[in-house]
Amino acid sequence: MSREKTKTITSIGGQALIEGIMMRGPQKTEVAVRLPDGSVSTQEIESRDLRGRSAVWRLPLLRGIAGFVDSLTLGYRALSLSARKAGLDEEEEESKFDRWIRQKFGRRAMDAVVTAGTVLGVALGVGLFFLLPTWLFNLLQGAAGPGVAGWRAPLEGLMRFALFLGYLALCASLPDMKRVFEYHGAEHKTIFCYENNEALTVENVKRHQRFHPRCGTSFLVLMLLIGICIGFFIPFSNPFLRTAVKILCIPLAVGIGYELIRYCGRNDNALTRVISAPGLWMQRLTTREPDDGMMEVAIAALRAVIPENGEDRIELEGGEK
Repeated sequence: MSREKTKTITSIGGQALIEGIMMRGPQKTEVAVRLPDGSVSTQEIESRDLRGRSAVWRLPLLRGIAGFVDSLTLGYRALSLSARKAGLDEEEEESKFDRWIRQKFGRRAMDAVVTAGTVLGVALGVGLFFLLPTWLFNLLQGAAGPGVAGWRAPLEGLMRFALFLGYLALCASLPDMKRVFEYHGAEHKTIFCYENNEALTVENVKRHQRFHPRCGTSFLVLMLLIGICIGFFIPFSNPFLRTAVKILCIPLAVGIGYELIRYCGRNDNALTRVISAPGLWMQRLTTREPDDGMMEVAIAALRAVIPENGEDRIELEGGEK
């Protein structure tokens, strides 16, 4: 396998959706969804990645921030598209409250409700993962004395990590999220099959592992660990002030985390294995073994993003090139 081809392959990634998968390639992004009739539909999603608009956003650290923002926006659009194509939004019965809002106030009011829900969700996340650990440590310091002050950053980080684990465990227990995690496993296994230059068939995909070092789970774990390191340099103990500084430092954590994931994706050595280990372990919660149908969806999504210039072609079913 040529060096240039390897670089192209490692730029392919994906995201699990309900009844579908979003796959990102070097040139485009596609969503593959299992339709109610059993067929698989693929559709391209336009990316508005800042890295394609200005060379500034391709600089180290900044490219991670741009990629993170692009992933969030693409993920939201892909999730909406997959739910619509799979018919999930039509199956859910409209509640009396939703019907009353729609009849009384129209579409704008529903948009306002969605926006308010998003704001409340963000506020809950900030309170749970930022404010709460600082507040709990302040209580601990008040009971144990100032001698524990030097342990603030690691203990807050440990509490934040425990909350994150609990959140993932709760998600893994929900039936709908179990299917998302199974699609997540299908996505990883299919990418591994592609990176090993094997034919994209269900039997070949099935043989590969579901833990991948360039996973979004690994990225989130790295951000948590980087956040602990950043916490050592934040001198404030006031929960609100400390939380404000931590939020301002999120772009820095995103940029560093992206560079580490990128380095791990291009190198295999003792250092990268150590960096990848926590995220790979966490994927035992965020990935499940998929069924054959899920792997078929992942294969369809990956086929759709393989570049058509001939340089990156791999062997497909039947020996095609």
